[in-house]
Amino acid sequence: MRIGIDLGGTKIEGLALEDGGRELTRLRVPTPRDDYEATLAAIAGLVHALEAEHRAALAGRTATVGVGIPGTIVRATGLVKNANSTWLNGHPLEHDLARTLGREVRCANDANCFTLSEATDGAAAGHRLVFGVILGTGCGGGIAVAMDEAADTGAPVRLQVHAGRNGLGGEWGHTPLPWATADELPGPACYCGHSGCLEQWISGTGFEAEFQRVTGRRLRAAAIAAAAAEGDAEAGAALERLLDRIARGLAVVVDILDPDAFVLGGGLSNLDILYSGGLAARLGGYCFGGGAETPILRHMHGDSSGVRGAAWLWPRS
Repeated sequence: MRIGIDLGGTKIEGLALEDGGRELTRLRVPTPRDDYEATLAAIAGLVHALEAEHRAALAGRTATVGVGIPGTIVRATGLVKNANSTWLNGHPLEHDLARTLGREVRCANDANCFTLSEATDGAAAGHRLVFGVILGTGCGGGIAVAMDEAADTGAPVRLQVHAGRNGLGGEWGHTPLPWATADELPGPACYCGHSGCLEQWISGTGFEAEFQRVTGRRLRAAAIAAAAAEGDAEAGAALERLLDRIARGLAVVVDILDPDAFVLGGGLSNLDILYSGGLAARLGGYCFGGGAETPILRHMHGDSSGVRGAAWLWPRS
């Protein structure tokens, strides 16, 4: 049995999975904000509760534990950084959880967990190199890669996340908007300290903010899409700009990584226009030499992908 933990800013979710991926039990508790030791205890409590519920099936064994976090762990130091749950920063979370639970624990960025979930048994299952994109309140990315190069036997692909030496693999949202036009420079200021980051253009909040700057109208992303469908010229133009900017961002990923598939998650990823052909056509126009066959996929597991991906940090044997 695998246990996945999704450590969010307001809640911590725990999920028990069978080896084949069937969900057994899901539990949630409030996140003890601004309290690191209480956060460790809350995670341990969820793990113990899930194991207790399936004590007979475990037959004296313990489950594997993976944790998705809103930040990254620097492998050189073992310390968390870049977490918006700021009380985690500077702490050896993986080490402390392992000590608390008495077993190895694997932690990964929540965007990497989303990607691993969708690549293991979701929308991108069967692909060997997957780039996941989160288009929500913020904008992030993750990379899942096959663990071996064995010939395809029809068996499920065994995948792992690629965090990189600095733990920054997939931090796509904090790269600049590519091929920015004069009216896009220097771009909106980002909390990371730079200006013009992709997150400030193509996240849900960035898209809504840009629409308000251009039109003076304040609408949510879904309302902008609905207005465009009804013939609203300003909303239609805003969606065209969004598609173009996402395509530019993805084209750089193709030129550097050339993944087998993109899979999109987050609230903005539910816009049907992202999958109707316009985004794929624009992507090919920006890639080196022209043309790209990379499929752009809608998530399968939705809000469950993060916690499922945390469980899949222990891949199939």
